[in-house]
Amino acid sequence: MRLVKLVRIAHNSPSFSEQTSCLFQARCFQAQKPDRIKYKYPASYDPYGPKPPPSDKVVWLAERIASLPHEERMLIGPALGELLKHPKLQPVSTEGLDFGPQGGAAAGASQVEEKVAEKTSFDVKLEKFDAPAKIKVIKEVRAFTNLGLKEAKDLVEKAPVLLKQGITKEEANDIVEKIKAAGGVATME
Repeated sequence: MRLVKLVRIAHNSPSFSEQTSCLFQARCFQAQKPDRIKYKYPASYDPYGPKPPPSDKVVWLAERIASLPHEERMLIGPALGELLKHPKLQPVSTEGLDFGPQGGAAAGASQVEEKVAEKTSFDVKLEKFDAPAKIKVIKEVRAFTNLGLKEAKDLVEKAPVLLKQGITKEEANDIVEKIKAAGGVATME
């Protein structure tokens, strides 16, 4: 509202517009500095708060452990695990994980045989057909593709061409047998 009034006054009075234009421009283009307080992070952040100092018994135990030879220190973990009845760690299988082209440490250490996945979906491709059996092949193609006569004819004439994709092995075998019986040559891929 105030801006509209200011514009009307400035439009009607040329002397006022000269006085306010400088003030208006200066006010609009002034950089505003917000009075924000910067938060300083502590040197070390502990979400659980300060911890009490260790007891004398814990300090004495830590000193004793530090004074042990390396071989004996390595036996402390398994001994405490047995004493406290911790479950043993199970090895993690890396089978099926992709470590990229370089392999990684686990891929180089263990040679896992790749299992060949059995194919579950097949495609049927019409390779060729006998010229006298063209009509029979078109009828068979129409039967399992639900195409019209013209579409099936165009499809058969484009041989070699994919007839059906993503079907089971039994369906693919059935289609191949029907096309062979009609006089065509079809393959499963």
